[in-house]
Amino acid sequence: MWSLEGNTGRLCDRLDRREMIRVGGLSSLGLNLPGLLASQAVAASENTDPTFGRAKSVIYVWLQGGPPQHETFDPKPDAPSGIRGVFSPIQTNVPGVQFCELLPRTARIADKLAVVRSMATDNNQHSGSGYEVLTGYKYQGANPRKITPGDWPWFGSLVKQLKPSEKLPPLSTVWIPQIMRLNENVTPAGQTGGFLGRRWDPDRFQVNPMDPGDGVPGLQLGDVPTLRLKNRVGLLEQVDRHFGGIVRGREPKLFGTYQDQAFDILINGRVRNAFDVSGEPETLRRRYGMSNWNQLLLLSRRLVEAGVRLVHVNWVREPGDSAVDNPMWDTHAQNADRLEDVLCPKFDVGFTALIEDLETRGLLDETLVVAIAEFGRTPKINPLGGRDHWGPVFSFAMAGAGIAPGQVYGASDRQGAYPARNRVTPADLTATIFHLLGIDPFGAFHDPLGRELQLTKGEPIRDLLGTRAATDVRVVPGGSLDRVKPFDGRKLNQRGFGSDTVSEASDFGSRPKGWRAKPLLPVDSSSGFGAWHVPGSETVRLGFAAARTPATGTVFLGQEMINPRAGGYLAKIRLRGHGPIAKLATAKLEFCRYSTLVKDPSQRQTLVTHELPAEAFQDDKFVTLELSARLDSSKPGANFAIGRGLGVVVTLSPRDAAKKAGDEAAWLEIADIEVIFTGRTINENVTV
Repeated sequence: MWSLEGNTGRLCDRLDRREMIRVGGLSSLGLNLPGLLASQAVAASENTDPTFGRAKSVIYVWLQGGPPQHETFDPKPDAPSGIRGVFSPIQTNVPGVQFCELLPRTARIADKLAVVRSMATDNNQHSGSGYEVLTGYKYQGANPRKITPGDWPWFGSLVKQLKPSEKLPPLSTVWIPQIMRLNENVTPAGQTGGFLGRRWDPDRFQVNPMDPGDGVPGLQLGDVPTLRLKNRVGLLEQVDRHFGGIVRGREPKLFGTYQDQAFDILINGRVRNAFDVSGEPETLRRRYGMSNWNQLLLLSRRLVEAGVRLVHVNWVREPGDSAVDNPMWDTHAQNADRLEDVLCPKFDVGFTALIEDLETRGLLDETLVVAIAEFGRTPKINPLGGRDHWGPVFSFAMAGAGIAPGQVYGASDRQGAYPARNRVTPADLTATIFHLLGIDPFGAFHDPLGRELQLTKGEPIRDLLGTRAATDVRVVPGGSLDRVKPFDGRKLNQRGFGSDTVSEASDFGSRPKGWRAKPLLPVDSSSGFGAWHVPGSETVRLGFAAARTPATGTVFLGQEMINPRAGGYLAKIRLRGHGPIAKLATAKLEFCRYSTLVKDPSQRQTLVTHELPAEAFQDDKFVTLELSARLDSSKPGANFAIGRGLGVVVTLSPRDAAKKAGDEAAWLEIADIEVIFTGRTINENVTV
């Protein structure tokens, strides 16, 4: 029998479960398990290539879902409209290289990038193609949507084993902000240590820099005082000795220096401080962009400064992401809208801020940055305005240590469908990363049974490697920064109806997003039944513009929501009445799904309806109404379709008495409409 701080536990055949949990609680980093090995890098001193080992660290930016090559790094302006899309290419600051107009900031740093346009997996599955990109090997198991112990190791697990950080071995590889999920609770293979064992998994930290709360899970001491923590080091060693034969088998003891460093992390807050981005200047934080994903990029820079060898940054899954239409970069529907409103603004701002910040601090020459996804998107745009999965060709970007920037490598065909020149495989990318980190890509590693296995079957992409830019010639880049403004999370592009607001006819189209009305009367209208704007005012009017105006049909005023997700919504509408409008018409506020890509508010599927109370607009005084809606599937686990977009619509319908000419003008006057996404709770027991 023995005791931890006076509590008795069993130490014969097993340790009491409660005692084990208490001991494990001291070590969220796995300090009592043999998870920290010394370097086994292969023959680094024999390689004379100046780019070999040039990278001290890697920031791996994972754009989950698959960005379209056409609207990012590989525009096809000469392709048919159903392939090229609605956006135009712009000149970068490198002669002859064009990006999509949705990446104006990225175009201005093209001289710091090497872009590959010919990556291919020939696999259209998120799971299978993603597995190949993350491991360098094609999936051979039964179900790539499920992590299994026999999976090939994530390439970062091999980095963790063969090239651990000199400054911070216990945290050589960090994965933020969460494990990769395809849909709710579907965690695909390729993101763990696989057959190497759990100790080679990345250290994952579920962190939101925009809402730090109580700190970083896994790096908190909780209610254990520092002195007691230090005193328990000896107790952990007792546990380790007892479980040595059970857990480690024939492996050597692996405590010593690494255990001391791991405890130093917990006691002195060396890494906890790195996770706190709030100490950065406000101007820099805003330069990165004020969203969770953008701030994670800032966090990745802080982590490599602290000594982390490899930081994997996942694109953040938003609350309410549907499983089908367009979660993350998976734009099966509304590809153009999603790219313009959310995805490219986040990426263009955050990615360029990361590159510039690293360069300013002198870290870019020793930090490799990779921005990639599991595949690209189909050349052909589908009936929902989306692009579907496409593994035959896609693009990615690299920058930093050992990369010769200012170049494009490889090419896709005229439609962006297949490689036309210099096909690249994920194995080639992993080989390039290993080479730049100083790991011989032609070398080997050993599995737990001692068998020697080949690191990768690819070869470094030699044309990308170098110690200077591919060209010194620069040109003036095109595009407008005002065209792609930082993402601010708002749901409506226009809230009010001020002098800079232009309401368009209902069939105007979705871009630029804003108010659409039907029928839309002339400005300062003196007759008619419809919607109109009075110059100098900051309101819009719906109703009878003049006395003795006959009413026909229904008046519609609507706007498409930006980045619609499944979940709860709250609409706030500020309005007042004029004349006997409450007697002459009924007004409603609706949440809807559009029937066409034109986003016409008169062509819609009504999802939730609120009738506006007549008493709210009888006395010529503005009132604010708050109206909630839940736009989600009623069945747990079922997908809620975003379809061709969601919107908010105000309707005004004449009562029977108003279908004859009225004796006076009467209207509903609206000053402001705001829509707030209130969130969605994910059911952790449901798999989609």
